[in-house]
Amino acid sequence: MPYDRELISNGNPMEAIVGFSRAVRVGPFISVGGTAPVDANGKTVGIGDVAAQTRQCIEVIKGALEQAGSGLHDVVRTRVILTNIDDLKAAIDVRKEYFRDVRPVDTIMAVTGFVNPEWLVELEVDAVIANWSP
Repeated sequence: MPYDRELISNGNPMEAIVGFSRAVRVGPFISVGGTAPVDANGKTVGIGDVAAQTRQCIEVIKGALEQAGSGLHDVVRTRVILTNIDDLKAAIDVRKEYFRDVRPVDTIMAVTGFVNPEWLVELEVDAVIANWSP
């Protein structure tokens, strides 16, 4: 059975310029791309504070999942991407607040930097809507 493809936007003007979506839902599957710690105006939240930035990333992801008819409870994979692996504990402590009971699989990695040097972390998630029907 072919599934419809739904593009989820959070209004970021770069989506149309670069050609990306905040999330894509195909049937019960949802992928949320690299999510930066920015507010609705595109301003960095929590400059210098990896915990605040991680929380902002997860809140943006939560909104995208809800827009797709899902939520954090359907997340099956998280990816935590840091510019400094020494920030791991602070980021994971926040991640744990949201996913302690859901217990998705996880990948943690460090990169040399993001598009905006104020960002200390980005997150990605994949979700599967458990009780989905077409």
